[in-house]
Amino acid sequence: MKNILFWLLVSIFAFGAIYYCYPETKLPINTKIDTIIIFKSKRELQIFFKKKLLKTYKIALGANSVGHKHFEGDEKTPEGSYSIYKLKTSIAYKSLHINYPKIDGKNYAKNHFKKPGGNICIHGIKNGFGFLYKFHRFYDWTDGCIAVNNKEMDEIYNSVNSKTIVIIKP
Repeated sequence: MKNILFWLLVSIFAFGAIYYCYPETKLPINTKIDTIIIFKSKRELQIFFKKKLLKTYKIALGANSVGHKHFEGDEKTPEGSYSIYKLKTSIAYKSLHINYPKIDGKNYAKNHFKKPGGNICIHGIKNGFGFLYKFHRFYDWTDGCIAVNNKEMDEIYNSVNSKTIVIIKP
């Protein structure tokens, strides 16, 4: 029994080391992004320029990711079409703020006597936890945001501008 446990642990460690160290294709420097599409059900973020798919990233979402965000604290990731802007400071490594909620979302929450929430971003790993690298994708850990690892966030952050559109699909 000890022998089986030993080899199981060695296998898990080996898989983890390979997963952690396996290189991923980098986005070329000076790449421009005009559209970001997020598929919540597939846990994917795709970036485009002039309707050409440039790269697909694996993501983590809000802990309660099924359905559209309606209220503060529901840990859901919103759905719909949004614009973004770059935040200078954040609790996570670099952030692109999504203009959620819109007027209809604010009104919906108000009609239910709740706050709509906000501060939804595409961001890297929470500050101080960058060592998790790709392992952060193994579960949905945000409060409704979309998370990629820090190297991926550098690529995305450096390639977007204020005209980039973000579409979040179920």
